Amino acid sequence: MTTKKGFLQPLDRVAIALMLLLIALVGLVISQGDAVRPTVREWTWKHVQTEEKDITLTNFTSQTQKIGADYKTFILTFSRPMDTKSVEENLKIEPPLAGTISWVGRRMGYTFITPAPYGTTYKVQLKDAKDKFAAQESKKRVIQPLSATFSTRDRVILYIGVQQEERGRLILYNLTQEQRKILTPKDLVVMDFQPFPDGEKILFSARPSNNQDILSAQLYTVTTGFSAPANKHAQPAGKIDLILDNKEYQNLKFDLSPDGQTIVVQRGNKANPNDFGLWFLPANKDNSKQKATPQRLQSQPGGDFIITPDSKAVAVAQGQGTAILPLQADGTKPLDFFPQFGLVQAFSPDGSQAAMVKFNTDYTRDLFLVTNQGVQTKLLTTKGSIVNCQFDTASPTLYCLLTQLLPGEYYQEQPYLVAIDLKTGKQKPLLVFPPEQRNLQMSLSPDGLGLLFDQIIPQTEDAAAPSNSQVLTTDDGQAIASSSLWLMPLLPAVDSPAATEQLKPEQLPLVGFHPRWLP
Repeated sequence: MTTKKGFLQPLDRVAIALMLLLIALVGLVISQGDAVRPTVREWTWKHVQTEEKDITLTNFTSQTQKIGADYKTFILTFSRPMDTKSVEENLKIEPPLAGTISWVGRRMGYTFITPAPYGTTYKVQLKDAKDKFAAQESKKRVIQPLSATFSTRDRVILYIGVQQEERGRLILYNLTQEQRKILTPKDLVVMDFQPFPDGEKILFSARPSNNQDILSAQLYTVTTGFSAPANKHAQPAGKIDLILDNKEYQNLKFDLSPDGQTIVVQRGNKANPNDFGLWFLPANKDNSKQKATPQRLQSQPGGDFIITPDSKAVAVAQGQGTAILPLQADGTKPLDFFPQFGLVQAFSPDGSQAAMVKFNTDYTRDLFLVTNQGVQTKLLTTKGSIVNCQFDTASPTLYCLLTQLLPGEYYQEQPYLVAIDLKTGKQKPLLVFPPEQRNLQMSLSPDGLGLLFDQIIPQTEDAAAPSNSQVLTTDDGQAIASSSLWLMPLLPAVDSPAATEQLKPEQLPLVGFHPRWLP
């Protein structure tokens, strides 16, 4: 049977109806314009030193990201160009965290003026911001609301224990959670240590507990139980790896580069006391079983040294001055030389400034601020010692531990702590210590809001001393009976005497010495 010409089948009628419906919908969309709401597509944390450590998140609303002082900028990438003024007016951070805003196309960067205080959770909200074209067309098309959180790392300190089962062992104490961990075993006595910048491991030197010889030290790493921001899972705390043995060379001082990739060690040949110099090796953080081979830095022997902030060179005291040597096998050609300065106390984190010491013929010492532009500014002169200086990360301030020479028949130095305003050169005394407390160590927190220091109680002759293998000593060989740890809260860029008077240290419920902050 045949159908009449022009008669439509049911399937044809359905297809035509769907086509008409789609045409109507397209016409409706066109008549109303683009109604898709803009969104935040990506959240990126930018590392202060290298782009290789930048962290980009796409599911940032469903997890809390933990960052340290080495991440001071977050970047929001929008799905379309935005009305920048409406974004800036509607971006809220609680608790408040001051910063500056910059734009590149659809990307907005928010840079903190000072590092975000540790141990804090922040909530970021953005709503009612308009996209660029909607604002131009006077349409009320606003962004899909953003609500995300991020946290700063816990406030964590490290120190060497003194009492009972902690004696000579590396201790980690979480101030935020009030938790304590012993990181190293009983058969090692820790002598010095330095945390890696991501906080995952600690580089330390230690001797066997049954050997009092300080020249028997070897270099190790130990895990802290924390993970870097880019890692999802942390290794268990207390995992020990041998980095450098002492079979042929004695390991003396060491330094870890700011990027955590290179170790510089001062070593002496056991068979030849005149064979003495600097060696460097990879930090071996990739958990590979094959240990790195150290390389000799071919240069004349030197004294104190410190790796530069770019991690590519080392500043070494040589002769009457300081040489900047490249971290390569041939270090005979210095990158720079400062004949008038015998010591570099500290570099600013960005490498633009250095605190350098000049030793005068009248036995006084000058502390200079030297910039990478060659400008030299004298900060102070002292008849005592310049023990340690550290640049503040939150303000143009240099904190220094100094000593003053006391009058009298006997040579005696009294330590004191001072804050130096690098813009004005003004000094603000913070603490004066008893003369007998000359073996002090200090450490400035990553967020610039706290200063750690110890107060060692020396071993007296009539006191019962521990076994020879368990005797702990200071850098100058003084036996340690006990030691207390103190924390002084700091206010960035303190300008008024009244504010300075509010800075009172508090004793921590911990017994140990050589305190350091975990980055």
